Amino acid sequence: MRCPASPTPPPAAKHNSPVTSPLIAALSKRTWIVLALIMTIVWFSGLGVRKLQHPDEGRYAEIAREMVATGNWVTPRLNGIKYFEKPALQYWLTAASFEAFGISEWTARLPTALAGFLTIVAIGWAGALLASPAAGVYSAAVLASCLWHFGMSHILTLDALLSFCLALALVGFLLAQRSDAPPRSRERMMLLAYVATAAGILTKGVVALAIPGTSLILYSLATRDFAPWKRLHIAKGLPLLLVLTVPWFVLVSMRNPEFARFFFIHEHIDRFLTKELKRPGPWWYFLPMLLAGLLPWTGVFLWRLKASWRDAGVDSGGFSWARFCLIWSAFILVFFSVSQSKLPSYILPIFPATALVLGWQLDVMATRALSVLAALLATTTVLLWGIAMLGYPTLALKLADANTPLAIYAALGPWVELGLGIAAAGYVLGWLMLRRGSMAARSAAIAVIAISTMLAMQAFFRGSDVFRATRSAADLAGALENAADPPYDRNAPFFQVRMYDQTLPFYLRRTTTLVAYRDEMGPGLDIQPELAIPTVADWVPRWEALPQGYALMSPQTRATLAKEGVPMRVVASDSRRVLVERR
Repeated sequence: MRCPASPTPPPAAKHNSPVTSPLIAALSKRTWIVLALIMTIVWFSGLGVRKLQHPDEGRYAEIAREMVATGNWVTPRLNGIKYFEKPALQYWLTAASFEAFGISEWTARLPTALAGFLTIVAIGWAGALLASPAAGVYSAAVLASCLWHFGMSHILTLDALLSFCLALALVGFLLAQRSDAPPRSRERMMLLAYVATAAGILTKGVVALAIPGTSLILYSLATRDFAPWKRLHIAKGLPLLLVLTVPWFVLVSMRNPEFARFFFIHEHIDRFLTKELKRPGPWWYFLPMLLAGLLPWTGVFLWRLKASWRDAGVDSGGFSWARFCLIWSAFILVFFSVSQSKLPSYILPIFPATALVLGWQLDVMATRALSVLAALLATTTVLLWGIAMLGYPTLALKLADANTPLAIYAALGPWVELGLGIAAAGYVLGWLMLRRGSMAARSAAIAVIAISTMLAMQAFFRGSDVFRATRSAADLAGALENAADPPYDRNAPFFQVRMYDQTLPFYLRRTTTLVAYRDEMGPGLDIQPELAIPTVADWVPRWEALPQGYALMSPQTRATLAKEGVPMRVVASDSRRVLVERR
């Protein structure tokens, strides 16, 4: 027996919105196309203007580069060392991008940005079918401009691809539950969910199965709606999922017997239950990130959260897609909050589901309330912009330290001011539009707020390239290649002593030899210890015997070795690293 938490509104497919069709019709089709084109251009611009930064971008670009260089697409390797922390789908996509368009920063980031963009398309499509055309457009605009979704989609990590896979699985599942859809259509949507889940497993492991599965259990317990279990099409879906996922796991295990234990035990159970990876955090660790990540729509989310559950429609089959999305988001937040290993990117799959609900709320909430929230957003952002204009030099002085000098923060300042200025102007304009109260102004205001946020984020990202001075090896590799006396020998040995810069092999287009360093390379070096030199004492004689060679180390390590009389000439240096040559 089902017990809805509140009186059941009319069928959820349309949520009985009084402004559904007129909102879409208020702006011409050409206007919507132009807005979509602008958002697409803004989304994909700037992928190549920043150098890859340590650690994640360098790591995942290098694994893919080595796949292309070696032709081995089964066993992932980082700096020539077996690397089993994650499955291979992200690496395959990046390697395919390299093969198609060449090896560069923008091709490294292209699969991630494309995954984030397709997530927007999927959520917009689902919103249009589940709620209304207006809700679909608004859901897409919300997700495109959420700080966390935009930001993580423009940094090379695995999380944007996982978020896309989970969002597509969510969309497929939600559309498969529609009581007004033909049976064949519902089956196809459910099979799409299985395919997307399989892709998620090949991206980050069994977490891609745990999130949808547990969300469904919690939804059924909370709403007493067990009917979705009858529409899972397990007889077709489960074999499809296994066919898509099992072959690579079997093949990589056959070639690497040590893979299965490390991946399934260390990377799942140990990572979740222990502090071995040294990424702890309090129980509320993700709460500020969630609220910041939802900007500029955080006010709408908080204001309408209770109403989103209370007013969620239940269709004739008993299913409430909005409540499922809220439970999905809540579970992800709690799941990663109790984990003993926390990183800010882990909660990214929350945002597509939340955007779907927010799109519906933007469609049905009163214009006056939306105008008040926009005024609060605009006022806060204008104040932040003013503070940045007046007080950024003082803040930069406090942030600067020996590793990140003041000059870097000073160079970032104009970009911070530009980004906040763009956002402030867009939010003020959006508020003024909402005050007009018309349907066209309402849609235009939401579009302006979204686009101004995306432009601001692009400014912030463009400015973040100033950190290349200490977070990327691009300039060090460039200095080495431009060296004239003697010229750079690409075949000479290259070492990283007591450190590992993730971006260096990518920019050198070759692997390096680690000296007295293990960290995440430890499991791979346990398998092939000959790929590294265990101590500096073992390395020094080899270095001294070389006619020419290169090494990267910290300034402290270089000073110690210089005192010991180890021969080396400084080629380039910064506050964190010194590149030396044996000549």
